[in-house]
Amino acid sequence: MLTTGGTGKIHILPEEVVSRIAAGEVVERPAAVVKELVDNSVDAAAGSITVEIEDGGLALIRVTDDGEGMSPVDAPRAFGRHATSKLRSDQDLWSIRTMGFRGEALPSIASVSHVRVATALRSAEAGIEFRVTGGRLGKIVEASPVAGTSIEVRELFYNQPARKKFLKSIPTEFSHISRVVQQAALAWPSVHFRLTHNGTEIVNYPAVPSERDRVSQVYQRVFLEHCFTVQAVLPTVRLSGYAIDPLHARASRMPQELFLNRRPVRNAAVLHAVAEGYGAFLPKGRHPLFVLFLDVDPDRVDVNVHPTKREVRFADAEMIHQLVRRAIRQAMGTAEGVSIEPGSSSTCESSGNKPAWTSVSGLSQEQARRSTTGVQGAPISAVTDRQVDISSRPGAQLAFVSETAEPYVKVPSGEVVALGQLNRTFLVAQVGGDLAVIDQHTAHERVLFERLYRAWTARGIQSQPLLLPASIELSPPHAALLTRYHGELEKLGLGLEPFGASTVLIRAVPMGLGKLDPEAFLQDLLDDLAQWDHASTVETKVRPVLASLACHGAVRAGRPMELPEIKALVEDWRTEGEITTCPHGRRTVFRLGTDDLEKMFGRAGW
Repeated sequence: MLTTGGTGKIHILPEEVVSRIAAGEVVERPAAVVKELVDNSVDAAAGSITVEIEDGGLALIRVTDDGEGMSPVDAPRAFGRHATSKLRSDQDLWSIRTMGFRGEALPSIASVSHVRVATALRSAEAGIEFRVTGGRLGKIVEASPVAGTSIEVRELFYNQPARKKFLKSIPTEFSHISRVVQQAALAWPSVHFRLTHNGTEIVNYPAVPSERDRVSQVYQRVFLEHCFTVQAVLPTVRLSGYAIDPLHARASRMPQELFLNRRPVRNAAVLHAVAEGYGAFLPKGRHPLFVLFLDVDPDRVDVNVHPTKREVRFADAEMIHQLVRRAIRQAMGTAEGVSIEPGSSSTCESSGNKPAWTSVSGLSQEQARRSTTGVQGAPISAVTDRQVDISSRPGAQLAFVSETAEPYVKVPSGEVVALGQLNRTFLVAQVGGDLAVIDQHTAHERVLFERLYRAWTARGIQSQPLLLPASIELSPPHAALLTRYHGELEKLGLGLEPFGASTVLIRAVPMGLGKLDPEAFLQDLLDDLAQWDHASTVETKVRPVLASLACHGAVRAGRPMELPEIKALVEDWRTEGEITTCPHGRRTVFRLGTDDLEKMFGRAGW
C-alpha cells in the first residue's frame, strides 16, 4: 500500500529564502539595482532621471524620475513576486517591447535591503509613501503630489553578509554604476540623466535631439572625430551608429557598445561580424571601437534567455551577421564596387577631410594591408607611429609629417656604423658584422622602456614639469579613474591634476621622454588603468603604463634623422640588450649576418 505521510528529506523553502535566491539572479551588485530601477523609470516615460549614490551604492541608491508614477493600488502590488504590468500571457514573451518585464526586480531588491518608495500619478491630488524591509511591506501613508517615482534603497545586502563580503572596493562598485548610467544615456538621448556620488555631481547629460549628440556627451567629441558613420536598413532591421577608423583602433575594447531595441546587450555574432567587416584593415593587437544601435522587430528576437537580459538570441542570426559585416565594410569604402568619397554620409561628419585610412582607395587590397603593417607584418599604429597626409591624386605616395627634432642623449657602446634612413622610418646600420634594418620608433620605445623600468625598480623616476600644462577633457568616469590612481601615477613620474568634474591637467611627465601627444597618451593610459583591478601584481599594473609612456615618448616614423642621431639610437638599443621587440611585442630589427650576405651573393666557399 502506497503511503504519503511521515517526514521526508524534501521540504518547501520558506518564502523569504526563495526571494533571496531570486535576488541572487537579479541583484549581483549595486550596479544591478541601478540598472533595474533606471529601466523602470524609462518604461514610465520619464524625461529626467536622477541617480544618487553613497559609498558605491552600499549605503544608498536613490533613483528619482518624473515619469507617469504609480497609483496607491499598483505601487505596493509591484513588490509582489512576478508582479508586472508588461506581460499578460506567455505569448507576450515573444514580443518584448519594454525594458523591464519579468516582475522580479523590485521584490528581489526589497528582499535584501531597506526600500522607501514615494510616488504619485501626474493627475493625482496626493501621492503615497511606504517602506519595504527585507521583503515585508510597511504602512502606506499619504505624500506630496510630486509626479513621478522615487525609490530609495539603503543598506544593500544587510541580511546577506556573505554576498556583501565579496563586493569590490567602493570606487570599483561606483565605476560599474557609472557604466550603467552611461549605457542608459546612450540608449535614450531624449532623457536627461544625472548621477551623483556622495553629494558630488559626476554625470550630467541633458536631453539631446540625436544619438550623435549623446555619443559626443558620453565619449567626448574626440571619439567621433576618429570614426565613421554606419548605416544599413532592411525591412525588419535597422542599423545605425559609429565605428572607429582602423588607424585609431586601440588595444582596449572600450567602447564596444551594442544596443538592441535600446537595450544594452552582448552578442558574439555581432562582434564577430564587426571584426570581419574591418578584415585586414585592423592592425594586429588592436580592437574595433563602436557604438551601434540595432533595431529589430521584437517578434524576431528573444531577450528572455538571461536573468539580467544582457544576452539575446536572434531568429535571423545569419542575416544580422551579414548586415553588420557589410555595413562596416561599406562605411570604410572597402566593399566591392563601393568607393566612399569625402563628405559622403558614411564618413565622419565632424571632419571635412577624408580619413587617413581611406588612402587605400587607390591601392589594391594587398597593398592597403601592407600600408598599415610594418616589417614582417608587424602593425604600425597611426596613433603612436606617424601622422599621414594623404594626397587625393591617383598613385600618390604617403607623405609623413615630420615632428620637431629632439636632442638625443648618447650612451657609449660598441661598434656601430650608421648608413642612413629608409622612408624616414627605418634605420640602416652596420652593427658589429651584421647589416641591420631597425624600426626607429620601436627601437627607441624599447630603449625608453628599459630606462623607465630600471628607474621604477630603483624607485627613482624623476618628473619634468611641462612649461604649459595640457588640459584634456574626459568623461567624468574616466576623470574619476585618473583621480583614483593619482598616488600610483605620481610614483611613475606623472603629474596629473583634476580640473573640474571632467577635465584633467597634465603638469609633468617622466624625465627623458620626447614630446608627447597628451590626448593620445591619456587615452592609452586610461586603457591601461582600466585593467588594474584584474592585475595580480604591482609589476603587472606598472609595465603597461611604462610601455605607453615609452611609446608616446619615442621618435615617430616619418621623422628624418641624421647619421649622428642614427648612430646614437642604435648604440643605445645595443646597450639595452639588442632586444628584438618593443614592449608591445612589435619587431624592432631585421638583421643579415656576414654569412647570410655571402650566401646571397654566392661568395660562400670562394
